[in-house]
Amino acid sequence: MNPNRKIGDVILKAENISMSFGGVKALTNISLEVREHEVLSIIGPNGAGKSSMLNVINGVYHPQEGKVTYKGRTRDKMEPHLAAKQGIARTFQNIALFKGMSVLDNIMTGRNLKMHTNFLQQAWYWGRTQREEIKNRKVVEEIIDFLEIQHVRKTPVGRLPYGLQKRVELGRALAAEPTLLLLDEPMAGMNVEEKQDMCRFILDVNDEFGTTIVLIEHDMGVVMDISDRVVVLDYGKKIGDGIPEEVRQNPAVIAAYLGTSH
Repeated sequence: MNPNRKIGDVILKAENISMSFGGVKALTNISLEVREHEVLSIIGPNGAGKSSMLNVINGVYHPQEGKVTYKGRTRDKMEPHLAAKQGIARTFQNIALFKGMSVLDNIMTGRNLKMHTNFLQQAWYWGRTQREEIKNRKVVEEIIDFLEIQHVRKTPVGRLPYGLQKRVELGRALAAEPTLLLLDEPMAGMNVEEKQDMCRFILDVNDEFGTTIVLIEHDMGVVMDISDRVVVLDYGKKIGDGIPEEVRQNPAVIAAYLGTSH
């Protein structure tokens, strides 16, 4: 948590979100707010509804009840490509990269929404297309430098260790220049050193780019260190919402997720 960074107004509000799959309730009457420039962590046991909540925010799921307001506009339904156009980017629990493509080319795919030339113009690669390619490649090279992966920029992603693949996926999301970045377990499967690196990059993205971040994370040490606020879900219901210290002391959270306090 950065005490010197100013948290802004509410950028996203989810109100009374409920959703079921075949009679099984995944989310029940959940409301939460995301504020500009903050790092908000969503925690809870497996099956608590964390990924379902992210899927509602970026339009993968459409809840049966409730509404989402983003940048002052309330929406009934949102498709993922529209969410991306409005500045919402997402990484996934399972790495979703093009394993045969280089690091640079994978991150370049995150620039698709910023490109205005059509397929035929891109095929000819001249004039406006060439200028656009150079401009977008410059942005990608800056992201590669920022994430300290210059040494593997031309390496096929499938050959990289897991921690670096996760960093490339973060780079692809950043290439879309998001206002709101959703990270679904960005540190899952990492060793201690890789987690430390990813924490540093997440905080740098938040601090230097001003990007609002919502992340799902199981490592409570990480959550308490980097979060401005924490929302706790359990069995599809919200049982806690506050600054890390408040959540740490919440009896319902201790019982459901953190275990017995020592």
